[in-house]
Amino acid sequence: MPVVSLKEIVDHAFDERYGVPAINIVNDLTLEAVLAGAVEANSPLIVQTSVKTVRSIGSGVLFAMWQGMTAGITVPVALHLDHCPDRSVITECLERGWNSVLFDASTLDVAENQRQTVEVVAEARRYGAHVEGEIEAIRGVEDGIGSDTASVRASLDTAVSFIRETGVDVFAPSIGNAHGVYSSTPDLDFQRVTDIVQATRTPIALHGGSGMTDAQFADLIARGCAKVNISTALKIEFMRSSLSYLTGAEERDHWDPPSLFAEVREHIIGLTTGLARTFGSAGKAW
Repeated sequence: MPVVSLKEIVDHAFDERYGVPAINIVNDLTLEAVLAGAVEANSPLIVQTSVKTVRSIGSGVLFAMWQGMTAGITVPVALHLDHCPDRSVITECLERGWNSVLFDASTLDVAENQRQTVEVVAEARRYGAHVEGEIEAIRGVEDGIGSDTASVRASLDTAVSFIRETGVDVFAPSIGNAHGVYSSTPDLDFQRVTDIVQATRTPIALHGGSGMTDAQFADLIARGCAKVNISTALKIEFMRSSLSYLTGAEERDHWDPPSLFAEVREHIIGLTTGLARTFGSAGKAW
């Protein structure tokens, strides 16, 4: 199965009411591990890269890694640029070969956000790529982007008009979700997802998934959240498994980096297969 478009992946999920893990990777090890996990689960997968990761690794090296690791892959996968307010980075990634971007203009007023999102959609279409849009900032700072203050939610009419006028392929509403670690189970506006989906038939992206309950995931996915973002959970799994292994290595006074990498890889694969089962995408590859 070659790399496919974001739209193909989310449309399948939206029609069949399952969620696709959209996982933010941080390096080559996590990229390979989430892909391996998707293959093991026979699940479609959206690999996400933050602006911070693109800048730290370099778009050329990152995309070469993607090409090498997805050559001959047997499940549908897409490469998505997450939360990017910088138009120049969007252009850079589209030129490299990313086939999906989230233009995050949520700090702008809706009219200016909409105007620029129309331009981004037109630019993406020239590359055969797709666009996720949003009009409200999701609370929480992630990889240097975002705010700790929740933005005011737009009216349903405003959200519907934005989706229709811009032609975005996926929409990310604020429903009480947040990036980072929740201090308690979040209180979510499930009905807002239903209202937007019924009005537009547009797949919804659920941000701030790390820390939601299985019941919340199931409810939101059934309402049309076809793309489920996971970032914090991967970072925690990556660092905790590294710390655990390194603590043991210190106690044994045995230092072997390949063994560390293998241990962390297994944890990330386990995270990915677990998410696929929870979201209902396991076994859904075509």
